[in-house]
This record gives sequence, structure tokens and C-alpha cells, in this order.
Amino acid sequence: MLKARVIPTLLLKDHGLVKGVGFDSWRRVGTLPPAVRVYNTRDVDELIVLDIAATPASRTPSFEEVEDVAPGCRVPLTVGGGIRTIDDVAAALRAGADKISVNTIAFSDMSVVTETAARFGSQCVVASIDARWDPTAERHVCYSHSGQRREDVAARDWAQRLEAAGAGEILVCSIERDGTMEGYDLRLIEGVAEGVGVPVIAAGGCGTYEHMLEAIRDAGASAVSAASIFHFTEQTPLEAKKFLGQHGVPVRAPSRL
Repeated sequence: MLKARVIPTLLLKDHGLVKGVGFDSWRRVGTLPPAVRVYNTRDVDELIVLDIAATPASRTPSFEEVEDVAPGCRVPLTVGGGIRTIDDVAAALRAGADKISVNTIAFSDMSVVTETAARFGSQCVVASIDARWDPTAERHVCYSHSGQRREDVAARDWAQRLEAAGAGEILVCSIERDGTMEGYDLRLIEGVAEGVGVPVIAAGGCGTYEHMLEAIRDAGASAVSAASIFHFTEQTPLEAKKFLGQHGVPVRAPSRL
């Protein structure tokens, strides 16, 4: 069994870090360099940095900010937001990213996923899915453009297509649960995890260590992404990993665990 990972997600917007609820109501929570320095000391397994203003503004991520923090980042760094071409991918990697995250571009040009996997390896491609539950269709439906545009495809089906195109991981986020700290959408995570053979990262709604355990043990996630729990509570990645380990989940334990 793969060891479960705890991965903080940092959202960039206008040169600052933000956290919202339901992909809206953004609240400033600091800047990127201090956050990376803090997480370097908190036994995280990876970091995800997403420039959520890039796609709406039709620009690439802030590679300059990535260049500023990458040399001092001690864990694998995933960068996303606004990546549209293989040249953007190459630029992100040159800036210091270990992986790239793509979402919106895949709906119009899946070749970016395929070309990235062929050139840099599938392990470099984290395909992101933002989804809402549609009670009429009785399925989770994908959204692009930072959750603003509905796409006519179910999350599970889209995950399978992303995997077939070369994605090495799937980051799946519930738009409704985002920032609520009420728990992950286990039905969404389970549906995606059962449909693909690559690791699935659960995102959207984590508020307790128990929520992380549920996503991994009950829904089949290989990793848990979280933000609000670390921004707004005293809970920490190290304690999260201790909790998971105590409940039978293999974790990448630091020496002091």
C-alpha cells in the first residue's frame, strides 16, 4: 500500500495567499515565501501552489514567485493555474516546480496532458478536477475556469480520460465543500478513486484529522490536500500524520514521529 501523504494547498491571488469558501469570498491569509518556510518545518509531504487568478486573467502562473520559493522548498512542489501549453509546463519546471497541475486547458486541449507526460513523465502531471453534485443528473459534474464554467462531463468519466491521456495523479475537489471544514465529499472521492488506477488526492472541506482518515480509509484517496485546517486552527500536518498512523494508515513519517 502506498504511504498516504498530507499536502497543504496554497492559493495565490494578486501576489498574496487567499482562502475562500465555495471558490468565493476570498480572505487574505499571508504571502507565499513565509508560508513555504513554515511548512518546511512542519513535516508536510508535498506542497501545491495554485494561482487561482491566472486562468480568469488569461495568463500563466506567477513563475517569478515560484522561482523565489522553490530553492528553499524541501518537499516536492506542484504548481498550477493558467498553464495552457507545453512551453508553460517547461517554464514552471524551470522555475522550480516538480509537478504541474492542469485543469481548464484539458477541456479544450488534452494534448497538453499527453505531451507533458511524454516529455517529462506521467509523475509530473497532476490533473485537477473541480466538481459539484448535480441532483437532477445524479452525478458530480466537472467545472473549469476556477469553478465558473460547467462542463458536460461527470467527474469519474473525466478522471478516466485524464488518466488515459497520461495524468499521473488526480486532484479532486468538491466546490461545495471547499473552505467549509465540514469534511470531504466522500462520494465524489470514492467515485473517482474507484474509476482510476492512479493516486487520487482528496481536496475540499477538510476540518479535522478524522476527515483525512475518512478520505483515505473509506473513500480510497492516496493523499489529502488541505488548507483551512492549517490556516485557521491549531491542527498541524505532523499531528495529522500521527493520527493517521495511529489509525492504521501508513504515512511518510519523519524521524520524530
